[in-house]
Amino acid sequence: MVIPTCAASPLWLRSLRRYFALLAIGNLGWEVAQLPLYTLWRDGTTAEIAFAVPHCTAGDVLIGLTALLGGLMAAGDDRWPGERFGAVALITIGIGLGYTVFSEWLNTEVRGTWAYSNLMPVLPGIGTGLSPLAQWLVIPGIAFWWVRPTRKLGNAT
Repeated sequence: MVIPTCAASPLWLRSLRRYFALLAIGNLGWEVAQLPLYTLWRDGTTAEIAFAVPHCTAGDVLIGLTALLGGLMAAGDDRWPGERFGAVALITIGIGLGYTVFSEWLNTEVRGTWAYSNLMPVLPGIGTGLSPLAQWLVIPGIAFWWVRPTRKLGNAT
């Protein structure tokens, strides 16, 4: 039985683990930091806030992992992350941004699931908060930087 290169290499697994870890830690920190930008911070109970932070963090992680899966399916190959790394990263970040714009619009404008406080800067025209958009540029950007393949002299990984 022939094992595909991707399954035989620990690089892809290490990269996924690092991406996941930074995604989880980064989004947890971001969710806590941006709480004052939502009305929940002012109007919510301690229990509601305590529920919202891990709930939103888990959602962010699922979005990030699903976006990565989409990026890998669209542009990856069995040698990822050694090959096609940039294309996968760009597509992943694009999917995360696209979903965020849609989700923020749906939940603030249509469903009223959450609301921005007057401290949240918003994107003119569609009203999506700039903090969630920055979140999907900064955190995956750092995560991809951390998992990027590095080549040392004499090392083909």
